[in-house]
Amino acid sequence: GMHRAFLFDLELPVTVTDAEGRSVTVTAVDRILPVNLYGSIAEIVFSLGLAMTAAGIGHLTVLRQEFQAQVPAWFPLDEDFTVLASGVVEIGLGAAFVALPRKRRLVGGLLALFYVLIFPGNIAQCVEGVDAFGLTTDRARFIRLFFQPVLIAWALYGGGYGRRKTRSAD
Repeated sequence: GMHRAFLFDLELPVTVTDAEGRSVTVTAVDRILPVNLYGSIAEIVFSLGLAMTAAGIGHLTVLRQEFQAQVPAWFPLDEDFTVLASGVVEIGLGAAFVALPRKRRLVGGLLALFYVLIFPGNIAQCVEGVDAFGLTTDRARFIRLFFQPVLIAWALYGGGYGRRKTRSAD
């Protein structure tokens, strides 16, 4: 058999503190979506950062096989490698978005790029009719596609794109 090294022991439920100091208990990481339509930049950054980190941990642990099913058949790299590599990238980007405020513009841009790069996987899941993450109907998989531009917009907005820069007096 294959040797599987789990980098994280994920003990659920876990309670975390959100951007406004409220306690939030996470009981599962398979359906985390940072819904934040009118929130502050800090809330958007914190929500996306937490969701990406949790999703990345899921890639490496409990959701590893489910994510493998989402890798399109035509993708040239091994499915398990793809899942593990994207998990590491998600953890890195998610944590950096929250922990490195001075690099937020760069990380927001990279996060948006990441969402663009994985979009073909979302399309493939829809076209190939793959059941994963509670998306068990063609309708659900189709509707999911429309969330990707929202994630891209949040990453860019959280990274400071589309907002005026405050300039110091010359």
